[in-house]
Amino acid sequence: MDAGAVATTLDRAQAQAQARRQEHIEALAAAAMRALCGRRELHFRARRIHLGARPLPRWAPHLHPPLAATADFGVFRGAADGIALRLRLCDAALHRRLVAAAAAQGRLLDPAERMLFEVFEQLRVESLAFDAEGACALPGVRRNLARCFEAWSLRFHESGHTATARGLLVYCIVQMVRARLTGEPAVEPDEGLLEATRASLGPALGVPLAGLRRHRHEQAAYAAHAITIAAHIAQMLAEAGNEEGGGVRLDADEDDEEGDDDTRNVAFNLWIQPPDVSFDERAALAPGGTSPLLLASGGRYRIFTTAYDREAAATTLARAAQLQDLRADLDARIEAARLNVAHLARDLRALLARPKVDGWQGGVEEGRIDGARLAQLVASPTERRLFRDERIEPQPDTLLTLLIDCSGSMREHAAHVAVLADVLARALEMAGVACEVLGFTTGGWSGGRAARDWQRAGRPRHPGRLNEALHIVFKAAHTPWRRARAGIAALLKADLFREGLDGEAVQWALARQAARQSEYPDETRRRLLLVMSDGSPMDSATSQANDRHYLDHHLRDVVARADAALARDAAATQVFGLGVGLDLSPYYDRNHVLDLAHGVEMGVLREVLAMIASGGRRGLR
Repeated sequence: MDAGAVATTLDRAQAQAQARRQEHIEALAAAAMRALCGRRELHFRARRIHLGARPLPRWAPHLHPPLAATADFGVFRGAADGIALRLRLCDAALHRRLVAAAAAQGRLLDPAERMLFEVFEQLRVESLAFDAEGACALPGVRRNLARCFEAWSLRFHESGHTATARGLLVYCIVQMVRARLTGEPAVEPDEGLLEATRASLGPALGVPLAGLRRHRHEQAAYAAHAITIAAHIAQMLAEAGNEEGGGVRLDADEDDEEGDDDTRNVAFNLWIQPPDVSFDERAALAPGGTSPLLLASGGRYRIFTTAYDREAAATTLARAAQLQDLRADLDARIEAARLNVAHLARDLRALLARPKVDGWQGGVEEGRIDGARLAQLVASPTERRLFRDERIEPQPDTLLTLLIDCSGSMREHAAHVAVLADVLARALEMAGVACEVLGFTTGGWSGGRAARDWQRAGRPRHPGRLNEALHIVFKAAHTPWRRARAGIAALLKADLFREGLDGEAVQWALARQAARQSEYPDETRRRLLLVMSDGSPMDSATSQANDRHYLDHHLRDVVARADAALARDAAATQVFGLGVGLDLSPYYDRNHVLDLAHGVEMGVLREVLAMIASGGRRGLR
């Protein structure tokens, strides 16, 4: 056996050992959670904690330690205990009402503010375990919680995030809140690290910090102080972001896109989509709002620069060898799903085909007299098959476009989305329906080169969209499925997923459909656009430089114009929203919520067909 084969065998053995260790840790952590909070339906799936079929929200970063970070099982027990305490000691219904009431007053709308509020609530329930006599006075739980939080604090500091003003501010306020609630000292890896920041926050936040400690047993009273602190810190973060270049990521190196450690960014980045705390039997409603800037300008959407915008084939965004590996992975997932593509193709043909005249059918007993058969009447007076009729055959004349949101939050759904896109494209081709698979993301984080141009221009007010739009063609309408297999597999490439400019992407997809119809009018008499997303439009640089609902408002305007065009002309495009675990009805009148927690099954595909057939709203049941 050569050296390469030996290395491959060792790598495989190491990966298997790592997987077994992860499975063992998850089993023990799930058992501990079930014992502590009494919820028997808690379990792990795909490294995510689920309550029944639903994944739990990501309440706080320290509840998700990386597996390779330490061999200390107490860290993972601490994370499990923290989640169990959240389920046991936090009134979820009251929490939802508090968030809704704050949102109605214009609070907790900023992602950083919302995430800080969630972290403060998590620290509240954990602090109850530090009572000498309380609902959860367990010494072992206290040790596990302290060990888990200390491990997260050290990782945060070692990653270099405390070297930036925003990172240090987040670190300091989290440490201050926990120290005030539990009575334990703050984790301070370097002497004097927090002294200056703590001194600057003390005068402004002294009263609400004292209120947190005083009301930690009263969730509603505690929330009022937590909201005040979160709002103050969010404002300071926004000001620090403007001074440092308008970004929202905690890591300072924004140019090294290929070298970014995605796991580290997810673990420490507090500017992700707000967690879904409305955890019940219905899908969460996508947040949205009205943009004062767009209202004042009569809906005129602005773009600071299009110099860096581009449209690219997916096969140009990855190496050929990488695409081959991704395709093999996708093929394995599709095979494991055991989907009946032929049956799906028959259903699609029946749904999307329209009856058309395809010549004449002779030898029938009624219809129009066939002159060529009159001689048969003379030879056989009783012959009745002397007529002919038009042959009616169902023929598809539909163009269906699947537009996929490739923003960062969709990364965790990428595998299921890729399976759905590939199977749907193949079935549509078998049904004779033209299909294209498109995607949209941005060329950089936090504005990229467009934001840097804006900064060099003196940061003029209200610049409009402030990032590099990247539109991806995974499969063009004229490309057969076999030739598009590698492009569709590129959906599994994690670093494609950045931020999302949904409104412009919908406009782009509509323009492609209109161009296709002009070229092939008989083929595209009916046009369908399915937009697949798991959240609201999100581009941090645009939101900070304009207002938080600038992109939301534009998406609604674009979809409303498309619906108005459809009302005037039945041949215009029908736009549907497919929410991945999220109700997109604030943006799309025609929408459906997909539950991909169990992967892509035939039931999921039938739901898509039912949505198209009904043209109405079908929510997650």
